[in-house]
Amino acid sequence: MWGVFNTQAVNCKGQHSISYTLSRNQTVVVEYSHDKDTDMFQIGRSTESPIDFVVTDTIAGGQEGEDAPITQSTISRFACRVVCERNPPFTARIYAAGFDSSKNIFLGEKAAKWKNPDGHMDGLTTNGVLVMHPKGGFTEESRPGIWREISVCGDVYTLRETRSAQTPGKLVENESNILQDGSLVDLCGATLLWRTAEGLFHAPTQKHLEALRQEINAARPQCPVGLNTLAFPSMQRSRALSSLEDKQPWVYLACGHVHGYHNWGHRSEQEPNTHRECPMCRVVGPYVPLWLGCEAAFYVDTGAPTHAFVPCGHVCSEKSVKYWVEIPLPHGTHAFHAACPFCASQLGLTQGWSKLIFQGPVD
Repeated sequence: MWGVFNTQAVNCKGQHSISYTLSRNQTVVVEYSHDKDTDMFQIGRSTESPIDFVVTDTIAGGQEGEDAPITQSTISRFACRVVCERNPPFTARIYAAGFDSSKNIFLGEKAAKWKNPDGHMDGLTTNGVLVMHPKGGFTEESRPGIWREISVCGDVYTLRETRSAQTPGKLVENESNILQDGSLVDLCGATLLWRTAEGLFHAPTQKHLEALRQEINAARPQCPVGLNTLAFPSMQRSRALSSLEDKQPWVYLACGHVHGYHNWGHRSEQEPNTHRECPMCRVVGPYVPLWLGCEAAFYVDTGAPTHAFVPCGHVCSEKSVKYWVEIPLPHGTHAFHAACPFCASQLGLTQGWSKLIFQGPVD
């Protein structure tokens, strides 16, 4: 798509346009034309037909349904759009804001907006669209990149002082809005992971994760105290975080010793599972059930699930855990912290992961 100045375009139902309100008496409308070589996909909170992928606010801990706290959403109804080329290499570019049902984008008088030196208008959405491209792609060798903000026209800027500040950051001329395998897109309420077809080709599959689960259970890990056999629940039950099972593995996160559930070792009556003494090594710390991470696209390798995130207890491979622990995810208006990719729980500042110690059968 390309833009030209046209003050009549906003009234044309068949024409895509972006309206920049400069004052009560002055509005600049940029008209966009059809491009037969690209496809546009829109993401946002709205359930209206222009939105291809509806997203809702992520609630830390994976809470859903009636028990989930209801808060005012900070995700824009028409948050962003991704334009994909139809021909190889099928490049995908991201832009802030999406077109509404009337095929228009409106940037109000209070929105950050400006005219570039070449004369074309640009702007930012209220809470912004942030993107982070990992260094080295999405592999076990990847490292975190730098979070940037994407403008309505797809230019890259440094972050504003706060999420909704009216003054934009500085233009980053040597970076682009092209999405890469492993790019993270934050919509101020939900963070999306972009995976390419080539990247997913090398990623583990659901069948592979199920095989790893069965392999662990086939080894018959035991509770070192009760000597009862432990088993990870099915992937379906793990995905739903449903009721705990009798054979559910539990872990003392401070040391990594895996047990079955038992009701002793409390060091705090108010929060019984946050201060529990491990009967194996006497270390005191959180005591939580273990759940296998079910979303294969979050894994950076195909390794065995040997490590757990702290404090939630989601389990995946060592390299995947260590990758996500290093990724600072936007939180609120200007904070960043690492989080579990499976449930969005904020990871511990001093201990973000724990290596699991299983005991095999004694017979």
